[in-house]
Amino acid sequence: MGTATSFQLAHRASHLRCHLSVQQTQHVKNVPGRPKTDRLDAVWLAKVVERGMCRPSLVHPKPIRQLRDVTRYRRSLVREQTREKQRLEKTLEDAQIKLDSVISDLHGVSGRQMLQAMIDGQRDPKILAEMAHGSMRRKIPQLREALTGHFDDHHAFICATMLHRIDALATDIAGLDARIEELIAPFAAMVEKLDEITGVGVRSAQEIIAEIGVDMTVFPTAAHMVSWAKFSPIDAQSAGRKKANPTGKGNPWLAATLGEVVAGLSRTSTFLGERYRRLARRRGKKRAVVAAGNSVLTIVWHLLTDPDARYQDLGPGFHESRISKQRRQRDLIRQLEQLTGQKVDLQPPPQPAIA
Repeated sequence: MGTATSFQLAHRASHLRCHLSVQQTQHVKNVPGRPKTDRLDAVWLAKVVERGMCRPSLVHPKPIRQLRDVTRYRRSLVREQTREKQRLEKTLEDAQIKLDSVISDLHGVSGRQMLQAMIDGQRDPKILAEMAHGSMRRKIPQLREALTGHFDDHHAFICATMLHRIDALATDIAGLDARIEELIAPFAAMVEKLDEITGVGVRSAQEIIAEIGVDMTVFPTAAHMVSWAKFSPIDAQSAGRKKANPTGKGNPWLAATLGEVVAGLSRTSTFLGERYRRLARRRGKKRAVVAAGNSVLTIVWHLLTDPDARYQDLGPGFHESRISKQRRQRDLIRQLEQLTGQKVDLQPPPQPAIA
């Protein structure tokens, strides 16, 4: 084979990186070489790839990649819709309208009807408050006070534009939901299994499958997948002292989904919910989110690896039932000392007097 030119080597390196396997940049960075210039870098990368000196990154099959594109775009539109709703709330606050302090969902039936009436020209707080439906009617006095402001035609024009954009985004999101249902159909059974996990809904299960795939053979163990997602703790010690160390930059889309899952399970009376609350008290909320996300990913790996596996919650008292009485006693004493600011000293109960 003749000697290749630098242009051919650069083209070959680009072809190998883009089509044969997507190389892990961190791994390539640590492999010995001479990346001094663009030309030498191209030659070196071509040799590294051809000789198998770096590990290939995870590349999902085409159905999973297509599903991932749609789920990510849906999340982007949901974020944009949320931002538009927040802009609408700021516009109402500028007009001294504090509906969001009384109505939990400003875009529900009652809130939307009041907003549309104000846009159409109705400004009387009493008439607007009477548009409340269901249990919201118990808050009519509060609604009258919240609807008393300086809402004028200028605010009406801006709010109408924002509502139109919110509705357009809702239509687009509904279309993406329908497309996701078509793409996720071959993996419906796996979505159903993941839906059984505490905090994981159908949408979260769809996004998790879109990001990690369904072929768990690419991860030898659950720890490998957790490490790939950057949800595993990193132990950093120097001179016998432990140092705080971040888990690293992983998949931001998967991290966002796991964050929502943990936020949901943190309010449940389950094993995962109690695990989050226990760690949040002791280590802080951020570390508790990573630890709970680690547990969720571990469960997902086992469910997708074993076709017969099903999720079964262990209950909120499982951890306490497995620890020793001495450890439980020590934890309770420490909590009581932190609460009262005083030293706790245990004494044996008094012996009954012998007649």
